[in-house]
Order: sequence, then C-alpha cells, then structure tokens
Amino acid sequence: ALDMTVWYNWTTFDIIGDLAFGESFHCLQDVKYHPWVDAMNKTILNNSVLIAAKMMYLTFLIKVFFGFAAEGRKKSLEMSIVRVQKRKSLGVERPDFLEGLIKPGKNEKQALDIPHLASNASTIVLAGSETTATLLSGVTYLLLKNPEALKKLTAEVRSAFSSESEINFVSANGLTYMLACLNEALRCYPPVPFGMPRVVPKGGATITGNFVSAGTSVACWQWAMNYSPINWEDPTSFKPERFLEGSRNANDHLDAMQPFSMGPRNCIGRNLAYTEMRLILARILYNFDIQLADPNLDWMEHQDSYILWSKPQLNVYLKPVVRD
Repeated sequence: ALDMTVWYNWTTFDIIGDLAFGESFHCLQDVKYHPWVDAMNKTILNNSVLIAAKMMYLTFLIKVFFGFAAEGRKKSLEMSIVRVQKRKSLGVERPDFLEGLIKPGKNEKQALDIPHLASNASTIVLAGSETTATLLSGVTYLLLKNPEALKKLTAEVRSAFSSESEINFVSANGLTYMLACLNEALRCYPPVPFGMPRVVPKGGATITGNFVSAGTSVACWQWAMNYSPINWEDPTSFKPERFLEGSRNANDHLDAMQPFSMGPRNCIGRNLAYTEMRLILARILYNFDIQLADPNLDWMEHQDSYILWSKPQLNVYLKPVVRD
C-alpha cells in the first residue's frame, strides 16, 4: 500500500516548484521531501502558534516564540532566495509565475528585489501545494468510504478517455461528476478549516443583524459553515449530487461554502487548484483500481489543524487496470 498523503504532497510540490521557481523540487524522483519543503512545513506550524497566541492576546508568548521561530523562517527564506536567484539567472522568458514578478510593471520604475521575489515565491509555493494535496487526500478517502460515488466517478473518467494521453488540463475540465466530488470534498474536508479574519472598520458594522465595534476581528469558520444543518441537508454525509444541476436539494445553500474565501482577497490560485486536482485524480482513476488498506480506517477523526491539517497516513492499494 502507498501513503497517498505523502505522494500527493510530493506531486503538488513538484508542480508548483516548476511553476514558481522554474525547477521541480524532484520529490517524486528522489522519493522524499526536499529540505526546503520541510522548512516550509515547520514554518506553517510556527505561524499557527503565533496566530493562536495573538487571538488570545498572549503578547508575552508571541515575543518568546517569535524569537524561537525566527531561525526556521530565516532558513526557509535563504533557500527561497537561492532558488529565485537561480531562476532569474536563466535570463530567458519562461511562462511561469516568477516571469511576471521579475519584470517591472507598467507603472513601476524597477522590478522587485530578490528578497521580495523570494518572499512572494514562498507564499505561492505554500498556498499552491499543501492545500491542493490536502484536498486530494480528502477526496480520495471520502470516495473510498463511499463506494457508489467512487464507482460513478471511475466510470465517468474511463468512459471519457480512450487513452491516458487524452487526459489533459482542458479535457479534464469536462468531467462534471469529478467537479461535484471535488466540491463536496471541499465542503466535508476544507483544507483551511478556520476562518480568514477581517477587522471591522472605523465606525463599526452590522453583521447578521448584530452591531460589531470597530477594530474587532471577525471570521466565518469554514468547518462550522460546512457542517451546519442550517446550511446543508444531512451535512455529515458525502453527497456529490448536491453540486449537480437537477439533483440539488433546496435545503443546501451552496453559497455558504467558500473554501477559497471571497472578495478582493480571495485565493488567486483557485483555477490552478481545480485544474491540478482534476488532472491528478483523473489519471489515478483511469490507471488504477483503488482500495483502502484498512477498510475500517476513520481517517478524518482526531486530526489536528495548524492552519492546515496535520494529516495521518492514508494507505491505499493501487491495482493497475488491465486493458486489451
């Protein structure tokens, strides 16, 4: 059996490394995490502690922990700088994320310097890899625990393509049940389960009929919104049909689910994430029959969340499909 959480992580980090730095991290090739990726994961944990301390007004803890975590952030930034310098030294135009950042904008006199490029690249890598891998792990588990949905999705994938070479970014976008499964997985297992905080502006604001004073931090917590019976019919069940035209339940409020946030600060990588997830999952289901190594596994139970989920192993058997 393979631990799919690890393999999904390696895959998405390799993809985003190529898009952000012009070079893969070679996690799949080396069958291990790149040191820079390890440093990034530690940074996530450190940041979650700082956020929790700030929310509880534990300023003394913030000062102590900030100094403790500084070395890890410094190491991560240094490795980002090395990769950015290497990408910039190529001296050629390349259709990746850094290409647009390296050149100055129309109203800018100069381009971003190396530290700013490295900081932006680190953010792109983190936001564009771990969250996608987390959802892929989640949807794989949920499909394996709901065999009818898995059977239906597998049939859709295998009937849509006559060869693996036909599965690409464009063709995978036509898989309607695939999209429904991904959306339902985003509801059941949001990669970022907490709320994105916003500060009430000067003068205060009325939110859901209640006046909230200026300076107050407010947020809608994804997990609570996604499992509230006010928003969803049978919220604890995995039902991709919620997101299919003609099969929707009137008691399901689809706009209550905002895994990419909303407004001017929503996730700019939304389309990339959907494209990656469709393509990766389609290729797996086209090539393999999958099965949980432990049919009794309750994988989503008792997971810790440090901004992102601390995922346990998800061991899965993959049996190659035999075709004539």
